[in-house]
Amino acid sequence: MQNSEIKYAKLIDNLKKLKKVLVAFSGGVDSTLLLYASKEALGKNALAVTACSFLIPERDVCESIKFCQQFNIEQIKFTFNPLDMPEFAENPPHRCYVCKKTLFTNFLHLAEEKGAVLCEGSNLDDLQDYRPGMQALTELKVHSPLREVQLTKEEIRCLSKTFSLPTWDKPSFACLASRFAYGEKITLDKLKAVDRAEQLLFSLGFKQFRVRVHGELARIEVLPEHLSLAATVPIRREIYCKFQEYGFRYVTLDLFGYRTGSMNEMLK
Repeated sequence: MQNSEIKYAKLIDNLKKLKKVLVAFSGGVDSTLLLYASKEALGKNALAVTACSFLIPERDVCESIKFCQQFNIEQIKFTFNPLDMPEFAENPPHRCYVCKKTLFTNFLHLAEEKGAVLCEGSNLDDLQDYRPGMQALTELKVHSPLREVQLTKEEIRCLSKTFSLPTWDKPSFACLASRFAYGEKITLDKLKAVDRAEQLLFSLGFKQFRVRVHGELARIEVLPEHLSLAATVPIRREIYCKFQEYGFRYVTLDLFGYRTGSMNEMLK
């Protein structure tokens, strides 16, 4: 038995001990595997809660709904507006902490109403980057079953492929607020502009990417092997013209390419 299979068996055992769980389900790679495992371990005692806000692209929310319908999982859709929190909108380095603390406090109330244990899908690799939201989860004592059995992102993808989950090769995602340089105020119009810009890149065939915002400048990160594609005349022109329509005065292509947490580089 492979190491990932041993970890998954332990995951199932741990979930069974919880008896009933409410999984914070974004529809991403990690939370999808966690919800799938919870359903396998607990059946109807595996529930999902999905945050619905302009921080999450609509296509991701729709995919989460489709998954829950496919596996007959009860899903709670929780409408959430983080811009109601002034400290979040000011976008300090601990912005993710502020958001997670508020959001998961609400999730805990929902879990209590359902008589369930709240679980979320962070994995072992998440400990390697600056993630202040993790502190909020620790303070609230939210269970992180994938991390508890030390599953890595690569192992989660491999297991997801084995189980034929639709997310096994889904690009990594982070909420749209992570696209803004720390200290730049986050507004609804700016979030919509980023969402439209990334939807454009998705429609042009790019798979893993980010549109980072520095004032009026949009810095595009694509996979290194896609840099030449982004620089071709037809695509480059379409990106530039559309981004200007969305409100960006300057548009640039990051020559290093896509990497997670690039906005955290300034903190180092």
